[in-house]
Amino acid sequence: MTGTTPLREAVIDLGAVRDNVRTLRERVGTEHVFAVVKANAYGHGAVPVARAALAGGADRLGVADLAEALELRSAGIVAPVLAWLHDSEPDFEKALRADIQIGISSQAQLDAVAEAAERAARPAAVHLKLDTGLSRNGVSPDAWPAVVRAARAAETAGLVRVAGVFSHLSGTSAEADTVQVDAFDRGLAEASRAGLDPEFVHLAASGAALTLPRARYNTVRLGIAIYGLSPFGDREPSEFGLRPAMTLRSRVIAARRIPEGQGVSYGHTYRAPTPTNLALVPVGYADGIPRQASGRAEVAIGGRRHPVAGRVAMDQFVVAVGENGVAVGDEVVLFGDPAQGVPSAEDWARAADTIGYEIVTRLGPRVTRRYIGE
Repeated sequence: MTGTTPLREAVIDLGAVRDNVRTLRERVGTEHVFAVVKANAYGHGAVPVARAALAGGADRLGVADLAEALELRSAGIVAPVLAWLHDSEPDFEKALRADIQIGISSQAQLDAVAEAAERAARPAAVHLKLDTGLSRNGVSPDAWPAVVRAARAAETAGLVRVAGVFSHLSGTSAEADTVQVDAFDRGLAEASRAGLDPEFVHLAASGAALTLPRARYNTVRLGIAIYGLSPFGDREPSEFGLRPAMTLRSRVIAARRIPEGQGVSYGHTYRAPTPTNLALVPVGYADGIPRQASGRAEVAIGGRRHPVAGRVAMDQFVVAVGENGVAVGDEVVLFGDPAQGVPSAEDWARAADTIGYEIVTRLGPRVTRRYIGE
């Protein structure tokens, strides 16, 4: 790496996204696949990842909120998009005019969508979200009968089309997920009794899509797996034929040698056990590098893995390379594809006592995204 490349760079391999979607689609075998590109595609870039996922075989997109859906529409993406997390006064009319499908988690949201559809003079495509035990958003079980009847009435009036019914598993255990699948089946039966016939039935996200066939129904929502990361803390992505799409890189901006016993970074939580060469890397918690990984994570420099020495600071951290040579300008790979001998995002997650999802999603705006494999 040289000064002509960004100081902090996330290289996103869109070919990996396409391949991961193809691999997953073949494995799960459902008729429909949502590629979930919320939160800027888990930090990878919503618009380019959405296009790559569609090219890989996804036939629709999922996002958290309407602003994320409108971003995709503004970029010219015309594939079906579902948004399911709404403010207290969402602009559903704007969403309908942009042909965005809307997740419904309450009677109030259903009423608001029906009113927006009447104003826009076009029916709304909605997906009813049932709370089956995650206890977040979603229609609570005691309200299922009333909401599905109201949805059917709105459908009969030409204001909505109930395109889907969905929920989300907790992933607590196989037993807990089975209880939720049973609850979802009861919710589907309630919807059927009300006269609803949704085209899309979706419960499984990446984890259940890979390991719980009963939860697949005719549609799955694939999130973390399309980025080549594992939804399981104890299983590697390669077990499922996936490869990470993101490689986070920087370069050494200072190098020095310190004597035995010399402290490094704030609080001197690291002291050199022997005379040691150090490398300074200009990435810190302002860029999303977890401070919790201080003294525990590793990076790759010159084809070798070396530990972070001392605390991660706002803009930088120090790496101890021992007796190995290091020079200003040397490439530093924080994480990427472990098949290339570098740490993975999951390695950093374990070092920070978190999950790979957070490691990639939290990258800050100073990190330049560069796309390859388009």
